[in-house]
Amino acid sequence: MLRNFLFSVIFFSGIIFISIIFLPALILPQNITLFGGKLMGFWTGFCLKKILLTKIEVIGEENIIKNDKFFIASSHQSMFETFYLQTIFNSPVFILKKELLLIPIFGWYLKKIGSISIQRSKITKDNLSFFNDIHKMVKNSERPIIIFPQGTRVKPDEYQPFKKGAGRIYEELKISCQPIAINSGNVWPKKGIKHTNKKIVISILPQLKYGIEKDKFIKNLEEIIYSELKKIS
Repeated sequence: MLRNFLFSVIFFSGIIFISIIFLPALILPQNITLFGGKLMGFWTGFCLKKILLTKIEVIGEENIIKNDKFFIASSHQSMFETFYLQTIFNSPVFILKKELLLIPIFGWYLKKIGSISIQRSKITKDNLSFFNDIHKMVKNSERPIIIFPQGTRVKPDEYQPFKKGAGRIYEELKISCQPIAINSGNVWPKKGIKHTNKKIVISILPQLKYGIEKDKFIKNLEEIIYSELKKIS
């Protein structure tokens, strides 16, 4: 329990500190803000390793798509992946709930780094321009889009169906998908205490190339990510 308390205090204090010192970056070039995001990712890894004695292992780095456009589809069990994946990939562009953009300071950063928002289960002017926004981002940037097809953080033993929106994004973007399985919930669950002396495995899986029907894509994506999670959990 002591390590849980220390982790929460030290980790969030560090995140707040980074957020404060990078406030001037909100009116400076975007690359400076993106560097702040990477710094938060490294800080996350540091706190997990030093305080919770977590081992972090990345496997399948040879599968990372190079010299081509792609988007990332990752399992989502904790806050870990939202921070740490920024240290592996080139400042991913997050697709997120519009409500997050309304959070003071944090929401300002999300806007500055080019995050794309959507209001779930609603038809709004912003939602209608959603695919235009991601098309522009993919066309004008080398940063990959990242989505969490489960839609929210889930428990390690939850295998709920993937949201159909991931298939729509695959169909609209017409680019390959980089699937990732992460067992972070074994250390940092959505609720409850964090666990010490465990391992987080980030498994970067072979790409799913564009060219199959979207429903089949979702089925394939779900099968390979859940199959990998069962192996690494």
